Amino acid sequence: MRPGPALRVLFVGPLLKGSTTLQRLDSFRGLGCKVQTVNTRKNTSFVKPSLFERIERKLLGPRDRAEANETILAAVQQGSFDMVWIEKGLTISPATLGKVRAVQPACRIIGFSLDDVMNPGNQSRHFFRGLPLYDWYITNKSYNVPELKGLGCRRVVFMDNAYDPATHRPMPVSVEERKRLGGSVGFIGQWEPDRAGSLRALARAGVPVRVWGYTWERMRDAPGGLTLENRPLWGEDYAKALCAFDINLCFLRKCNRDLQTTRSIEIPACGAFMLAERTHEHLRLFEERKEAEFFSDERELLEKTRYYLEHNEDRLKIAQGGHDRCLRSGYSYQERLQKVLALIFERK
Repeated sequence: MRPGPALRVLFVGPLLKGSTTLQRLDSFRGLGCKVQTVNTRKNTSFVKPSLFERIERKLLGPRDRAEANETILAAVQQGSFDMVWIEKGLTISPATLGKVRAVQPACRIIGFSLDDVMNPGNQSRHFFRGLPLYDWYITNKSYNVPELKGLGCRRVVFMDNAYDPATHRPMPVSVEERKRLGGSVGFIGQWEPDRAGSLRALARAGVPVRVWGYTWERMRDAPGGLTLENRPLWGEDYAKALCAFDINLCFLRKCNRDLQTTRSIEIPACGAFMLAERTHEHLRLFEERKEAEFFSDERELLEKTRYYLEHNEDRLKIAQGGHDRCLRSGYSYQERLQKVLALIFERK
């Protein structure tokens, strides 16, 4: 069976407003799939977990508070599907996967995660025990491919990060929007020690930096010139902020061993200038000095930040090159997922 307009998909995942999960869901619909959804979260907006919930998760693992397992089983009993697509299925039990297989033996069971599965924060007993029951597992971490196979996955596919054209696109920015969201240099993402150190170094060198994202209250010694908004941006505000910064910094998560991240594609897709950590995967995705810029240490980060703040024409030319590369090389979710589906349905 090949993917096409008749492909029937049960899409399972955290359906949070502004999330990349919703962007992939929309991409499946854009490919002509008939999609039914199961939300693995009780809410559709992010709610910071309470202290009790954090302690409970650490002791007992993630809980299926949304009753997603029951909803999945009801769906496969009532309808017929070609594929069950499960995003970060930490709360989906092996028993549920086994029952899906028993009820609909021809249905492909596909796992997907944007997180490093070897990071303890991205694991659960259900997850590990269920891995051998997936027909395919899709990861954006190249190093997870052999690791997932070693954990019992039958087939593993590496998929580079992607962007959503409906969200990540060049947008005009008014003076008021630049004041509300942007500035000279910006970073959007969570606090991590190495990121804090690099941002502190830039600010102390006189470079004004604005930061959006969670948990930046942990940085208690922010120097002058470093503005910490300490709240996330979603959807259009996120994309608008990328367009409202002259330079967008792209740090990688060391706890996830990242070689690329969602921002690696989303920033250039917005036609915005990206200054990212240099990795072999970044260099494969974008040509240095023509489609993006990269740094390997704080010295190079500071040098290139200063240079591109002073050379507007060079910066704009590289930003345009990055945007063109996203279009030319098919970096959108729909294009990437189309290739994955063709592979999945080529054989079982």
